[in-house]
Amino acid sequence: MPVLDLLRPVSDEELWALSERNPGWQFERGADGRLLVSPTGGEGGRMGAAVLGQLYRWNEAQSLGVVFDASTGFKLPDGSVLSPDAAFVRKERWLALTPEEREGFPPLAPDAAFEVRSRSQSVEELREKAALYLKNGVGLVVLLDPYAHRVEVFRKEGATSYQDQEAVSLDPELPGFQLRTRGLFL
Repeated sequence: MPVLDLLRPVSDEELWALSERNPGWQFERGADGRLLVSPTGGEGGRMGAAVLGQLYRWNEAQSLGVVFDASTGFKLPDGSVLSPDAAFVRKERWLALTPEEREGFPPLAPDAAFEVRSRSQSVEELREKAALYLKNGVGLVVLLDPYAHRVEVFRKEGATSYQDQEAVSLDPELPGFQLRTRGLFL
């Protein structure tokens, strides 16, 4: 993923303006203030939409929280602003935010974050991002690699890798949610 090392850190307002003025590009900010930029390609967008759809349908049936797409930037405790391809926040945590906090970059770590690997990202970059999410309080991070047909699930206790498996259980963080990989990996 390309990193822009600017003369100064990018503010929340500047990051917001960049995102609005440049649709189709994903802008994130590292804790060090550097700007992380990546476009979403067709395969990553397709897979991200499929994961988002599964997560949305599960939450619609369970009514446990709020689901977010890749255009949502979360302001994490270390100051970084990251935009997972799909995310889930428990309802009580979302409702605890003020209306102003909900309108901007929500100042919280999602309970679950999903990342889909694109051609511009290496597996190691995504694993580093998973570690960053965990360090900032995300309880469940799911990485999907369309090139290796692999799902990696990260929790505080460690990581588990699944290769060519039809479904991956994301209990207990997402009760009853089975990530169906059939159809994700074409």
